[in-house]
Formats: sequence, structure tokens, C-alpha cells
Amino acid sequence: MPRRVIAVVPAAGSGVRFGPGANKTFSPLLDKPVLVWTLKALASAPDIDEIIPVLKEQDIDECRRLVEEHGISKVKRIVPGGAERQDSVRNGLSAIDDDEAIVLVHDGVRPLVDASLIEKIIQGIEGYDGCVCAVAPKDTIKETSPDGTIASTPPRDKLIAVQTPQAFRRVTLMGAYAKADAEGFRTTDESALVERAGGRVNVVEGSYRNIKITTPEDMLVAELFMKSPPGGCDTCC
Repeated sequence: MPRRVIAVVPAAGSGVRFGPGANKTFSPLLDKPVLVWTLKALASAPDIDEIIPVLKEQDIDECRRLVEEHGISKVKRIVPGGAERQDSVRNGLSAIDDDEAIVLVHDGVRPLVDASLIEKIIQGIEGYDGCVCAVAPKDTIKETSPDGTIASTPPRDKLIAVQTPQAFRRVTLMGAYAKADAEGFRTTDESALVERAGGRVNVVEGSYRNIKITTPEDMLVAELFMKSPPGGCDTCC
């Protein structure tokens, strides 16, 4: 029997870089809230069987209303989030009762993910403990010292900028969470938990279109991508 693929979508963050009082998850992007674009993109992927959004308690009713309004039938349940992303993703994982299911963890504010990237990530997990997508950084990356000065400049050809979705078998990710919880380790990246637990994580090529909405300027970039044909901007920068 084919393994089920379940997308866990953390969308309970505070979004402080987006601006005071703003909720980027529900901010309008063209004619729909950001979260709706994300959920519809995931729902359009044939490989995904179910989607589990994870939101703040006070946002669950609004999410449920939007899911019904837009007919996103792959969302069968909505889970309350936790204090931090790590807690929210764990809550989503706990709602899944199939250890062999492939779990895709995808940011609720990455609305431009597409089915081809999802398929590539799911295929990329075979033979590994996880799979992530990533792109080469366009800027030079510096490491700073505690006093704010430059400590080092890592070679850019050895660096990647990791995106979501990230794919893992539920049993693997739950084991990595248990180890991190026992040792008090916190992170905002699921693959870091699996790596730390000794897992091997594969990398496939991501997309520069697959941006994360973090600041108001990102909304403008997302709108431009949505208005341009796929592939038209991935190689222009």
C-alpha cells in the first residue's frame, strides 16, 4: 500500500518582522489571504493526501471558514499551535496516527510552492531520513562575533538557503523531536533536528519563486511572481 503523504502547515508564528499588529498569515495577497494561497497550492499537488494547518487558537475559526469558502477538501482538521514553531509542528505531528506516513512540513506563508517541487521532494526522501529543497544564496554570507564584528566569511559555494517543504517519515521526525526535547534543544528548522539525531538529509533544488513572506516587501515580490509565468523569474537573478 502506498504511504500516505500529509502536509503539516505551521502558521501560528508572531510575525514580528511583518509589522506591529499585522497578521501576515491572513494578509491579502492579490485576491486571497496568504494562507489560502498556500493551502490551495498544497491541495493541488496529487501526491498530498491530507493537509493539517497549525494555527493560534484565536485563528482556528477563521481558518476553518476560509477552508470551507474555498473548498480546500484536503484540510480535514486544524490543530492549535504552541509557543514556538517547534511546539506547533510537534502538535501537528501528534495528530497523525500513521508512523510510516511521509510528513511534509511547509511554512504557511510560502504561497508559491508548486506540485513539481513537492513531487521532487517526496521522491528525494527515498534512501534518506529526510529531504529538503534549497537554493544557492545570492548574497555573500558573513558570520558575526558577539560584539557585532565580522568573524568569518564562509565560502558561498558551500552554502545553501533551505526552504520548505521538508519531507520526513513521521516516525523519524518524532524520534528527532523526542531527542531534542530531552536535551532542551530548540530550532526553527525540522531538518536540523533530524541531522542532530544522526539522520541523513537529502537536498534537492528548490525555487527562487518559493519565497517566504516575512516582511511587507515580500508581499510585493510574491505579487510579481504570481503575475509572471512560472520559470520566467527563476533564472533571471
